[in-house]
Amino acid sequence: MPVEKSELSRFELGKYYVANLFLQGVIRVMRMLPYEPRIATMGAIVRFLAPVVGFRKRVRRNLKLTCPDLPEAEVRQICRDVPDNAGRAIMEHFSPEDFIERQSEAKISGPGIAAFDAAVAEGRPVMMITAHFGHYLAARIALQTYSGQPIGCLYRRMANPYFNDAYVEAFYKTGAPMFEQGRRGMVEMVRSLKKGGIIAIVSDLHAMGGEELMFFGKPAVTSVLNAELAIKYNAELIPCYAVRQPNGIDFEIVLHEPVPHTDPKTMTQFTNDDLEKMVRQHMGQWFWIHRRWKHWNGLGIKPEEMP
Repeated sequence: MPVEKSELSRFELGKYYVANLFLQGVIRVMRMLPYEPRIATMGAIVRFLAPVVGFRKRVRRNLKLTCPDLPEAEVRQICRDVPDNAGRAIMEHFSPEDFIERQSEAKISGPGIAAFDAAVAEGRPVMMITAHFGHYLAARIALQTYSGQPIGCLYRRMANPYFNDAYVEAFYKTGAPMFEQGRRGMVEMVRSLKKGGIIAIVSDLHAMGGEELMFFGKPAVTSVLNAELAIKYNAELIPCYAVRQPNGIDFEIVLHEPVPHTDPKTMTQFTNDDLEKMVRQHMGQWFWIHRRWKHWNGLGIKPEEMP
């Protein structure tokens, strides 16, 4: 769990400071390239480093757990595509001006457009439920341009406090308000919902305190808070995905039908199933590097069940 600088030792601060200098240096050098080569180059760099930093091993482990029958050729392709997409997304995040210019006119499609339009017109709250898929910020940018409305975004602070400052600064350039995960951010997000605002939430992480639901046929601890908020504030809960296009630069923003309001667990399982269907169509665009299947408080995957 990220902590304040004051809670870190001098050694930890020094380590993070040096790491931040290196990362910021890489980003500054990359930003000297034109936009399209910059994005492609960072994708290639992360793809090259993937075996060294353990990304490929994590992807293979998750695929063996959830998709054991995948042909080896497809597994190898996913192991290349996932870090490539991650590298591109990193550089897009730190190229906010060019990214905004490129994605403001992204194609928007899907059966959820009508529900989104109606809720915005009526001033009702909207919760865009997305994932670490493609690049979710492309959806935020495109939908803000499309609707003329700001879209609030919930984010998780990075462990490196120095790099986090740059990360959040770049985040703010894609729009406001921003809600940091935690008590204060939750209060601000709820206030926005009460006012009929639009918020975007990434919901595909392991969540301590969540419920044991299914994802890719395996138990995954998942937060049901989003569904609880949607019920409480009568918000449209719309699955939304930014699908990276074959050129590696552009996106299509896909809005699915709103999640029917029933009960929090049923609604959240609906979003898990919806995401799974989307991932199966674009296996290399989801962040298979995450430790999505973990054990917590007797829930989720048991340690001995992991491959």
